[in-house]
Amino acid sequence: MNQNQTTLPDPATAPELFEGVLTRRVLAFFIDLFVMGLMILAFAFVGLIAGFLTFGLAWLALIFVVPATIVLYYGATLGSPRRATMGMQMMDIVLTPTRGQPLDGWMAIIHAAVFWLTTWISWPLSLLFALFTPRRQMIHDLITGTLMVRRSPMVRHWRQARSPQASSAY
Repeated sequence: MNQNQTTLPDPATAPELFEGVLTRRVLAFFIDLFVMGLMILAFAFVGLIAGFLTFGLAWLALIFVVPATIVLYYGATLGSPRRATMGMQMMDIVLTPTRGQPLDGWMAIIHAAVFWLTTWISWPLSLLFALFTPRRQMIHDLITGTLMVRRSPMVRHWRQARSPQASSAY
């Protein structure tokens, strides 16, 4: 675990990874809200039609449309090898684990659940908190052990971080 901590990007040595991350996160969130809204409308429409076909029985399932869509969206996007939602991909940011654990579908869902909980309780405090952490981590990032960085500079950063190890192995 200490080895992973030393390989985490540092804002002092790699500031390009953290430039504009907070603004990009906010914009990505609004893009994701739009995408999830479209998904919710589609699922609700299917549930509405199914309700007519089942004489109203399927309408009972409509209360699960919003939570199921959120879980499905974050699990499928953050839990994928891209480690980013559609909004994050458009804003060139990626979610990176900091504690050495893999970022799989369950970790993505936990990250999203803690995000929605902290946002629901106090979104301004969560955003303000990120202004005072060196890596611009929000409260839910610190709790779940994740880090949000820009994707394109990160790829260059990890290539440079791996190259000395690769050359010393030979």
